[in-house]
Amino acid sequence: MRKIKQLMQFYVLISCLFVQFGLSACAQNKSEQLITGAENHKEYFPALESKNIAIVANQSSLLGGEHLVDFLLTRNVQIEKIFSPEHGFRGNVDAGEKIANGKDSKTGIPIISLYGKHYKPSTKDLEGVDLVLFDIQDVGIRFYTYISTLHYVMEACAEQNIPLIVLDRPNPNGHYVDGPVLEMEFNSFVGMHPVPVVYGMSIGEYAKMINGENWLKNKIQCDLKVIPCKNWNRNKIYSLPVKPSPNLPNDLSVSLYPSLCFFEGTVVSAGRGTDAPFQIYGHPSFTQGEYKFTPRSILGASRYPKFEGKECIGYDLREINTQEFRDKREIDLSFLLTAYQDLKKEPKFFNSFFKKLAGTKKLQNQIEDSLSEKEIRETWSGDLKAFLKVRSKYLIYPDFEKEEK
Repeated sequence: MRKIKQLMQFYVLISCLFVQFGLSACAQNKSEQLITGAENHKEYFPALESKNIAIVANQSSLLGGEHLVDFLLTRNVQIEKIFSPEHGFRGNVDAGEKIANGKDSKTGIPIISLYGKHYKPSTKDLEGVDLVLFDIQDVGIRFYTYISTLHYVMEACAEQNIPLIVLDRPNPNGHYVDGPVLEMEFNSFVGMHPVPVVYGMSIGEYAKMINGENWLKNKIQCDLKVIPCKNWNRNKIYSLPVKPSPNLPNDLSVSLYPSLCFFEGTVVSAGRGTDAPFQIYGHPSFTQGEYKFTPRSILGASRYPKFEGKECIGYDLREINTQEFRDKREIDLSFLLTAYQDLKKEPKFFNSFFKKLAGTKKLQNQIEDSLSEKEIRETWSGDLKAFLKVRSKYLIYPDFEKEEK
């Protein structure tokens, strides 16, 4: 009997230890769980009380599976209007396609497009607005236009004395800095600021830099507040829960985008009009490459893509290991250099858009002069070091260089 009692006590002790371990593990997992700025709502809800709100948002503006607009409406926040960036509020419009104003079919809230000829909210657009919320998933690449929309929203808010709150989100390409720094003579909506192609900052940090470096018109300052993420650092892999735009469907496309988007300024297809945009590339006249694809028009993703209906010979990059590619921490110029060597006899390999994407005319000249990737990279080093010094002033999260030590 005594042995049975001791055995029961032993089992009770073991059970308690398992429960304690389980609770401790759950608490630890919860404490380490990523919380985006939007999900960190206790930090910004007090500012919304009794205010008329405008929201800059798209399909990526989620809290778990719920859209920010729906989340706020259920909590009686007064949303006056929605501003939508390139690709529209629901994120189903092709790159460069005109987006009309309208109303959200679910909520009836007016939607104002900030794309086409109307990049910046007007005085009329902001009438009756007390505060603007900005919540869009960026991918950390200079020519990805959501940071240009951010610039113009900050400028409009500054001019109208309206506070702006940026709800921060992790940058899936935030673990490195690389590429040529934009020269201001080549600035455009696909590159407005003197930053490299990959700038290694969250969109909240980038907003602070726009303000701090006086990049707004007439050096005006925006009344800016950034709601940070919790439990994120630049070394953590962040897999996007939703496509940030129609032609970036998965983690690999997001990682390859800074390397393959240069093809948008050439005669080469980067896979638009296929099921693998920014994961394949090719041209009808390539002499190398074992993969074949035929671009087609895809509603909401690629209308009238390059080489529509024509077979392209090229390369399928989908077997690349995303983690291994990510660990290189650099733009891969080999795709561009290989394509140029194959097609350099073709007239006009580059078009005028290439210099805007590169942010300089030097890269085109270097490729035409047959410089190696190493030689090209060496010409970036001085500008990158100068940018890293500027960037360091605006970081909210520990820098990747410090994390590696």
